[in-house]
Amino acid sequence: MRTKFDGQLSQLNVELIRMGALCEEAISDACKALLEGNVQLADSAKELEREIDQKERNIESLCMRLLLQQQPVARDLRTISSALKMISDMERIGDQAEDIAELTRFTREAGPVDMVHIGDMARAVVVMVTDSVDAFVKKDLDLARKVMAADDQVDALFDQVKRELIQLISTDANQGELSLDLLMVAKYLERIGDHATNVAEWVEYSITGVHPSNN
Repeated sequence: MRTKFDGQLSQLNVELIRMGALCEEAISDACKALLEGNVQLADSAKELEREIDQKERNIESLCMRLLLQQQPVARDLRTISSALKMISDMERIGDQAEDIAELTRFTREAGPVDMVHIGDMARAVVVMVTDSVDAFVKKDLDLARKVMAADDQVDALFDQVKRELIQLISTDANQGELSLDLLMVAKYLERIGDHATNVAEWVEYSITGVHPSNN
């Protein structure tokens, strides 16, 4: 019985890794679409969001089967309950990536967007998503806490983007609408960082039995 249960837990890890990879790809495609004005990449990000939704349903079904059939306790129960919380945040990450992709049709008329710190934000949150899922699979508490600390870097980049946009408007008042769209993109990326932090916090709970918010 335990061997079957361990096999199902391994399957859960594999599915979470796949969902994480879909999230990473969606973020990357959406931001590249925005920065390059590439509609095809924007469409790819939207399609990936649908795949992420389906993956969430698949993992949720697997977790419910594990809970009902195996009736896990202690650490095993924390692992499964944490996975259920994590996929909710990961699904929201897919939604935010789709929101960024949607904005491409408004910004692409302005041509390629020279906003280096939006690119930096995108790369930073992709690493956070990757590391948070890896931390769960490897049961790596230090890596989970590294993700939580990285959220400060994303917040600092968000502040930098806001300053850049203020400068853009002050230089050219006609860029007001574009600046608002880019501010929304930066806000979506900041939220993705928050969701990745939430995932990392559930990883800590799954390992220690204590959620960071209770410390």
